[in-house]
Amino acid sequence: MTYDVERIRALYPALQDGRVWLDGAAGTQSPVSVIEAVADAYRNGTSNGGGVFASSRASDEMTDAARRAVADLVGSSEPSGVVLGPNMTTLTYRFAQALARNWSVGDNVVVSELDHDANVRPWVQWAEASGVDVRWARIDVETGELPTAQYDDLLDERTRLVAVTGASNVLGTRPDVRAITDAARTVGALTYVDGVHSTAHGVVDIAELGSDFYVTSAYKWDGPHVGCLIADPALLDGIVPFKLASSANDVPDRFEWGTPSFANFAGVTAAVDHLASLDDSATGSRRERIVTSLTAAHEHESALLDRMLAGLGSDERITLYGHAKHRTATVYFRVAGEDPEQTTRRLDEAGINAWHGHNYAWEVTRALGIRESGSAVRVSLSHYSTESDVDRLLSSV
Repeated sequence: MTYDVERIRALYPALQDGRVWLDGAAGTQSPVSVIEAVADAYRNGTSNGGGVFASSRASDEMTDAARRAVADLVGSSEPSGVVLGPNMTTLTYRFAQALARNWSVGDNVVVSELDHDANVRPWVQWAEASGVDVRWARIDVETGELPTAQYDDLLDERTRLVAVTGASNVLGTRPDVRAITDAARTVGALTYVDGVHSTAHGVVDIAELGSDFYVTSAYKWDGPHVGCLIADPALLDGIVPFKLASSANDVPDRFEWGTPSFANFAGVTAAVDHLASLDDSATGSRRERIVTSLTAAHEHESALLDRMLAGLGSDERITLYGHAKHRTATVYFRVAGEDPEQTTRRLDEAGINAWHGHNYAWEVTRALGIRESGSAVRVSLSHYSTESDVDRLLSSV
């Protein structure tokens, strides 16, 4: 494998400002290829899709190309099972509404404390509106793990859906998604996996995860603000959403409300192509190059994470939250005697971008007992992060 982080960084205009960008968990920066793909779409002109003229056909092709790219990214063989939307939160509310049409009193859904609120609140709210019970999978507050054994007690023949994250956006914890989806399948429940945080930090294979629905957001892996839901087209075909009578009934179009930003779809394709090129030695199909490149990127991030954890963990003033064995390169911490916002302000003065607060990990921060006191500081490494980024953070903290 050949992972040249300096070559990669040179492709990102935003990274040339001399700052340390440790805010990738809230959104990564875009390389020139993505910026130019979006700009070129506008330069060449975009029209609404479905027409017979050239610019409309071009918009349709941008949509189709984005579906194929996302399918390659997550290991799907069915681009027609890729639903595109403005963001993951909107898509999740959209599907919660549609799936809840088949729920009835006495049914239940299972959500987890580990999840971003976008994979909790839509299910909780539609369950309440449908008279359906909500059951909670709890985290181990000492380790930040999501114990899978508890699902044996949570699931039964009336469970309709299990929502779980691929990785916590603050603790980095990667739960055993396959064990959870297998347990759900034994009782006939659907599974909805939030891959927004996890997709950027390693190879995704939705068949290995066993998920019925997998959602991700392109702006977390160098692309524009586009949300993506991936499912078997046959499963989507059986779901009837609320929609305009005049809009398309085909899958996946029936789930895509309103006119999208076709130019952003061009950026999605460019972002996937960029990810496939992170490793200089990557060859073969786009999917094969994605696997090679994201494997190398994961190894790069893991080495930086070890360096960061060793440095922060050696400082007795610092409390680290989450100690999962399997995790992304994301760290959540507090400095003794300092409000998390104060810490991020000091880091900003040192030229470091970092987040403070709950970061929409609403239930995680409640379970940890820190939500009401400002939660914690989050720093997140990306495939374009460097050792010097980590060292600047450590010296500044």
